[in-house]
Amino acid sequence: MGGKIRAAALGAVLALVLVPSAVTASAFGASAAGKPSVTLSKSEAGTGGSVTVTGGGWRPGTLLMMLICGQSVPSRGVIGGTNSCANADGRAVTTDAKGGFSRKLPVVEPPKPCPCVVHVATVTGEKAEADAVFMVAGHAVAPLPKEESGGRVAVLTDPRLDGSSGLLTWFGSPPSRTLVLTVGNVGTAPVKDPLFQVGTAHGVFAPQWEEQQWRGTIAPGHKAQIRIPVELSAGAHGDYTISLKYGGKVLAEQPWGVGRPWGVTVFWILLCVVVPAAVFRAGMAVVDRARPRRAAGRAGRHRGLRPGELTLRMPWANAPRTPADASASPGRALPWFTADNDPGTGANIQLSAPQENGPTTQTRKGHT
Repeated sequence: MGGKIRAAALGAVLALVLVPSAVTASAFGASAAGKPSVTLSKSEAGTGGSVTVTGGGWRPGTLLMMLICGQSVPSRGVIGGTNSCANADGRAVTTDAKGGFSRKLPVVEPPKPCPCVVHVATVTGEKAEADAVFMVAGHAVAPLPKEESGGRVAVLTDPRLDGSSGLLTWFGSPPSRTLVLTVGNVGTAPVKDPLFQVGTAHGVFAPQWEEQQWRGTIAPGHKAQIRIPVELSAGAHGDYTISLKYGGKVLAEQPWGVGRPWGVTVFWILLCVVVPAAVFRAGMAVVDRARPRRAAGRAGRHRGLRPGELTLRMPWANAPRTPADASASPGRALPWFTADNDPGTGANIQLSAPQENGPTTQTRKGHT
């Protein structure tokens, strides 16, 4: 009997120890595997105040953006897109290792009337968002737009951007792609010539929307492939996000990384090198033409010499040589004579033209 009591007591102790741990583990697993959630420290606040936003169930290390948006309810989301939000007063936050966060958000009036929400969405990576009801004290309140009855368009496949950049895009031409996705009509009435809105957002800025009408009819329960052209401004580069909206609701978003137009950079570098070089060459040509020329010096410098005008004059060579001098310096000879063609020391070599007043000239004049 005592052994049974001791076994029952031990089982009760083990139950008390293990059951809370199992409950905690199951709750943590449900929170980690559940959808992202957002809670607020207060449900209403006036302009100039703040509200603490706490979230859980997000991917770890994810960058999020928190905004106060008007004309929105959690069941329908942000109806007007980020144009209904106070984008300038939003706050960014990064989730921790468990996918949670907590940060204060200043309370400001959104551009659209309430009902309002605090909208939290991922900035990069896989798209995820969550909303929490919030009331801005003193802000206008208006009824939500009615939902369209009949045909409703839903995205069935992930969107993609078809196309590639050409040579002109490398030199600053506007990049262009084609947004391709498959949509289906989940309503009870056909959708004829739906009018879509295509938004282009650079980085974390709000998208700029343009209307694009698709020609065709989607019957209830049918699907169709939508191809919508998308074009950015000239010289655009960086990270862009292409959004597709229909009936005031964003259907799909697709990131687009646009490369820098390096051809423009190369062009300006060449322009900065070639133009100064051309100006320098032109200036040197003008200076060369404008400076005075020395006619006499140039003529004497470039005029060819006639035979006989160049006379070799050496003082020691013009002096009369005697047999004593020849015997005293037998090796003294001109550098262009060698031992084979040396005429000899006794030969009378005339190295220069005879002078008019020299003895040879006077002798010849006397004989004539």
